[in-house]
Amino acid sequence: MAPQLTLSAQRAALEREWALWVPGGAEVSGAGGSGAGVSGAQRSSGVRTEVAQSWLRSLRTVDPGRDHAPVSETDIGPRWAESPLRGPVTELKEQLHSVADDAGYVAAVTDASGTILWTYGGPVMQRRAEQVNFAPGGRWDEAHMGTNALSLALRTDQPHTVFSAEHLVAALHGWVCYCAPIRAADGTLLGVLDLSTTWKRSHPLAMATVRTMTSAIESKLHAAIPAPAGMRLTCLGTGRLMRDGQQIRLRPRQLEILTLLALDDDGYNHERLHYAVYGDRAVGASTLKSEMSYLRRATGGEITSRVYRFTTPLACDAVDVLRAIEHGDLDTAVRLYHGPLLPDSETPGISEWRDYLEVALRNAVLSSPNADHALSYGEAAPDDVAVHEHALALLPTRDPRRAVATARLHSALRV
Repeated sequence: MAPQLTLSAQRAALEREWALWVPGGAEVSGAGGSGAGVSGAQRSSGVRTEVAQSWLRSLRTVDPGRDHAPVSETDIGPRWAESPLRGPVTELKEQLHSVADDAGYVAAVTDASGTILWTYGGPVMQRRAEQVNFAPGGRWDEAHMGTNALSLALRTDQPHTVFSAEHLVAALHGWVCYCAPIRAADGTLLGVLDLSTTWKRSHPLAMATVRTMTSAIESKLHAAIPAPAGMRLTCLGTGRLMRDGQQIRLRPRQLEILTLLALDDDGYNHERLHYAVYGDRAVGASTLKSEMSYLRRATGGEITSRVYRFTTPLACDAVDVLRAIEHGDLDTAVRLYHGPLLPDSETPGISEWRDYLEVALRNAVLSSPNADHALSYGEAAPDDVAVHEHALALLPTRDPRRAVATARLHSALRV
């Protein structure tokens, strides 16, 4: 349980600790999302904004006095064996080992949840890392281990450096961590690559090394995809179409149309699609025909004319969630659900599908006796009081994840 202090008081205490640890003349390259260096003069002027904001979020669920990361309750062996990162990391193992051995670092790879799947380091650094559970199975996301480079990279999808007392947890104040996200060909965040060592060994080239190794992992991931890679539509929480590993620029209306076609295998005649897109608005038929003409070019002619449908199924995250629900695979459904369907859309057809997906998944979660389902879904539904209450009802009294569910419930009740 975190100390009973106000967040402002806790932040002030952390800033005093930060001032004691960070050397006035230190310069760490690669800090922040841009990868730019942070000079001693900049550091002496105050804690970086992204670090301070992370502290405030973290303090709701993490005790700065904890001495190690919590352990994942699921077996890491199968997760690493099934991870798409395992092949590329294994192929690059010698290079990663060389970097860690030569520079005195520990290398780590996590999944998208911030759970470490693989690490390597020399005997001394490996022992130090294991003391704080910087090891397979350790949970290093912000909700479990506070402010660190891994949690910031996962949250922002950008490279980050966290130096010494910028870490929320005092046990990490002797460390510096360099981290970058690893993405699949379709842009999906798969995890992060991290290099960590003692702050006295910080080096301006460390972030460049992380970026280089991350790019190498991503290149091998992309090369493993059969050509052509095909198309994938992401429409849960955001909207994006990838074709052969490249993002296709589309307007929101065009993403709405593709989403409707992806979710309905039977397709749409012109009148039905027109209503699903425009409702009762006075929009001429030529407007939709123009949109469809553009989308055929964008998708390489994959959309038929008389009845609008894809000639081959379009890979789509919302479809994957829907199929998982239909097959009773709630583990997969909550893992893939990253938020409402095209949340900014007011299109009638999208609104209808959005409600259908949310109701189906939410009811399945509330009927599940597995707390992991409520916790996973609750991350994408922060304002859902019933889901957070359900998670708390299922979690044992001493389960450390109760802190996460409690913080979410508290925030939801204040909305």
